[in-house]
Amino acid sequence: MPPSETPLTPARILEATEDVLRRYGPAKATVVDVARALGVSHGSVYRHFRSKTALREAVTARWLDQEHDTLSRIARGKTPATERLENWLLTLFAAKRRKAGVDPELFATYLALASENSETVARHVETMLDQLTTIVENGIASGEFTMRDARATARALWDATTRFHDPVYAPRWSDPDMDPAFAAVCELLVDGLRAR
Repeated sequence: MPPSETPLTPARILEATEDVLRRYGPAKATVVDVARALGVSHGSVYRHFRSKTALREAVTARWLDQEHDTLSRIARGKTPATERLENWLLTLFAAKRRKAGVDPELFATYLALASENSETVARHVETMLDQLTTIVENGIASGEFTMRDARATARALWDATTRFHDPVYAPRWSDPDMDPAFAAVCELLVDGLRAR
C-alpha cells in the first residue's frame, strides 16, 4: 500500500519524525519533511500535532517513555526491595547506554529536543521518581530499609546515580571503568538503605 493510502495516525507520524530527525537533525528537520516522508500534506500532520513544537515534544516524550513500562514492572514487583532497586537502576542504565550506542543520531537529537522541552523531561523525571519511591516505600514497609521519607530517599537515589542515566554523561558510558563504577555506587546505596 502506498504511504498516502495507509491511515495516518499519531504513532505513524512520530515514527516518521524520528526517521527525519535521524536524517536531518533537529535544526534542519521540518514538518514538511515529515509530511513528505509520509506521502501526505503538511496540513495532515498538523491535524494530529498543532505545531512543530507539539510534534517535537511528542517525539521527546515517546523516546523517554520507551522504558517506563519495563521499569514500572520492576518497581511494582514482588521480589525484595533491595533486589528491585538494583535491577531498576541496572535496567535504566542499560537502556540509556543502549540508546546512546545503537541510535547515536536520535540520541543526539533527543539531547537537543530535551533542552527545548523541559516540561517533557520534568514529567519523565517525576515518573522515574514515582517508581523509585514505590521501591523505597516497599522496602520501608518490609523492614528492609530504615529511611522515613521515601520520596526524599528516591530523589537522593536519582541524584546519586545521575552519572549513569543523565545523557550529558553518555560519552563516558562505554569507558571500561563504567561497569565497576556503577556496581560500586549501587552497592554503596543499597548498603546505606539497609536496616541495621
